[in-house]
Amino acid sequence: MTQTHALLHGLVVNSHGRHCVVESDDGSRRICHPRGKKSQAVVGDRVQWRAAPAGQGEEGTIEAVLPRDNLFYRQDEVRTKAFAANIDQILVLLAAEPVFSEGQLARALIAAQEQGIAAIIGLNKEDVPDAFAQAWQRLAAYRVMQDGESQPLYPVLRLQLESASGGTDFAALQARLQQRRTLVLGPSGVGKSTLINRLIPEAQAQTAAISQALNSGRHTTTTTWYWLPDANEDGVAAPRRAAILDSPGFQEFGLRHIQPQQLTRWMPDIHAHAQGCRFHNCTHIHEPGCAVQAVVQDEATHGAIARSRYQLYQRFLAELQGR
Repeated sequence: MTQTHALLHGLVVNSHGRHCVVESDDGSRRICHPRGKKSQAVVGDRVQWRAAPAGQGEEGTIEAVLPRDNLFYRQDEVRTKAFAANIDQILVLLAAEPVFSEGQLARALIAAQEQGIAAIIGLNKEDVPDAFAQAWQRLAAYRVMQDGESQPLYPVLRLQLESASGGTDFAALQARLQQRRTLVLGPSGVGKSTLINRLIPEAQAQTAAISQALNSGRHTTTTTWYWLPDANEDGVAAPRRAAILDSPGFQEFGLRHIQPQQLTRWMPDIHAHAQGCRFHNCTHIHEPGCAVQAVVQDEATHGAIARSRYQLYQRFLAELQGR
């Protein structure tokens, strides 16, 4: 008779194709396969899994994905790509060089806002002063946005990850990572690997071990979960809570999951003024009595909605309406 193992709880820390690496409460890890479409899991998912029967290998089966707090993902005309589930914040890592795309930054922030996920922006390469100053100025609109408690909505941090200090705001970044599960996003060349390896020295070894277990080559194309060293006020090891999730790079970030009429809601600087429009269904493009257009055009309120942000809104709305 085949012995049926009891259901266990675990955390998905990596995935490749239909294979996942599930970490149990005791820290042990095992390759698991989903049972049907309802058990398709992404990194960060809490799952119920079952070990394979005796004599059938060391792998397991994911029986169910537990309810998610959130899911950070992008969607284009062809497919949906999930980065991670159940995260506390995203860190969008940019650099003075190469020149970053504000459009890609805005798309990531919209996707996070829609899921209720906080966001931090890190600007690397302080050692290139002229380029850094220009990039810092391009982020002015994000630096002045505030939440409901008059705190920075998107903290923008100055970094120099190749230096011994890590940059002006590296300590502030470390503080914001404590007790949080943070997904790191960023194009190639911005210092993402440098950051990951600086925070978790054993990251490369962990990645290699996972890749070997999944037989997926040296580099996987999925998000990978790393626990940050954690300790309480007395320096004693504490239960694992803080984590860094290293995400794959991307060239495009589709927002097809956002409804056109909801776009304003997920762009806080525009949403703050949209309530004053004459028409409740104002698109903020051509209607008379539009408070958003009035703010953009009024030099006295210059900076309340940056022209670059309004232009991005126009572009995104046209894209979503043309779906």
